[in-house]
Amino acid sequence: MNTPFTAPESREDVERHLKENDVEFLFAQFVDMHGKPSAKLVPAQHLDGLLSEGAGFAGFAAGAIGQRPNDPDMAAMPDIRSLTPLPWKPTVARFACDVHVEGEEWPYDPRTILRRQLDRARQMGYEFMLGTELEYFLVRKLDDGSIELADPLDTLDQPCYDMRALTRSLDFVSQVSRYVTQLGWNNYANDHEDGNGQFEQNFDFADALTTCDRAIFFRYMVESLAQERGLIATFMPKPFAHLTGNGCHFHMSLWKDGENAFDADPSDDPRGLGLSPLAYNFIGGLKAHAKAYIALTAPTVSSYKRLVVGTRSGSSWAPVYVSYGYNNRTQMLRIPAPGRIEDRTVDGSCNPYLGAAAVLAAGLDGIERGLEPGEPTTELNLHELSEEQRAELGVELLPANLLDATRELEKCDVLRKALGHTGREDYVDYYVGEKRREFQEWHDQVSDWEVNRYLQLF
Repeated sequence: MNTPFTAPESREDVERHLKENDVEFLFAQFVDMHGKPSAKLVPAQHLDGLLSEGAGFAGFAAGAIGQRPNDPDMAAMPDIRSLTPLPWKPTVARFACDVHVEGEEWPYDPRTILRRQLDRARQMGYEFMLGTELEYFLVRKLDDGSIELADPLDTLDQPCYDMRALTRSLDFVSQVSRYVTQLGWNNYANDHEDGNGQFEQNFDFADALTTCDRAIFFRYMVESLAQERGLIATFMPKPFAHLTGNGCHFHMSLWKDGENAFDADPSDDPRGLGLSPLAYNFIGGLKAHAKAYIALTAPTVSSYKRLVVGTRSGSSWAPVYVSYGYNNRTQMLRIPAPGRIEDRTVDGSCNPYLGAAAVLAAGLDGIERGLEPGEPTTELNLHELSEEQRAELGVELLPANLLDATRELEKCDVLRKALGHTGREDYVDYYVGEKRREFQEWHDQVSDWEVNRYLQLF
């Protein structure tokens, strides 16, 4: 592609792109509850059938998406606007798909869950805009199953923004950058992040559905390009105990009639953050439901090893308290600039569709109920709060593990309603059941640390 790709608006646009670019194959792709992409590869000459009938799947074999062995097949129905060329495989393109069963939307489909919540926002007059900051490590897997950094020279105690380490990985990072821009997403920054071997590559925000489709494709693309080099790109929240974890911070705003409804002149904002009263109500909703929605924005056992105070560089850059403030990276909700809210609970294992649906539902509840967020804690380093200070401020702790987070989610009526009823059960109950099994599998393992500590202690 010599010019940045423009997403199609019609079937005719799709056909034109396939013809002009000699596209031979199309991925019909969807994700399960965990955000794992599944797909069928369909020859491009069968576009008509793909768009009308979808791609069929035995859903029970495709992961956690609510299917039983006796259920009818799923059909992945392409969203025309999501067509995405594979820059490194120019004869292949991808459709993000919504899952249907027997002609009806499948209520366990994460993309469908988000679309329904976006429809609710539109009924209130708002468009939910979203940007993501996806961090990843480049590693190499060893014969014994352990991992090591792909760059053995990346050993600084404070490697963030290290120019030399970024240069050593320049071929990989610059290739990803070029591809992101070719896709029309506009890569505008590429960082060596706070962990050794860790990178972040940013692209423009968009409407939430488009951003989530892009996030799924970005992870897939980065992983594929790494594998071509014999490496692994991992978005796992905490692949190394001593290093900063992988975040996927959400930058959020609501727009109305083409204008950012969160934006305000700081001089007109009594708190000085450049936010509108609507934005503060949204924050009020986020704070009210953070302990529940974190089960979706930080959805793995590994997630809660990221949400701690302190790593090699002296800060985990991850939240531990329910809080907000101006441009303060120890906050759960950071206001980096007027008109937008950054949620720092979100990590690299998040299913972006479910995470976006959850934070939007929480924020909309804050708007509907006129919830006030309290005063910001801008000046404080929250990672240094004593228990006494926390009690005085009334700052609540986020859940410390996945089990506690699922307990909070289970009793949250707002998120229960937002994620919907499947016809069999509330999606919350399905999600909580899956995540508790995951927690139990982890809990049942006996680690080397336990053996070393307890084997001869008593």
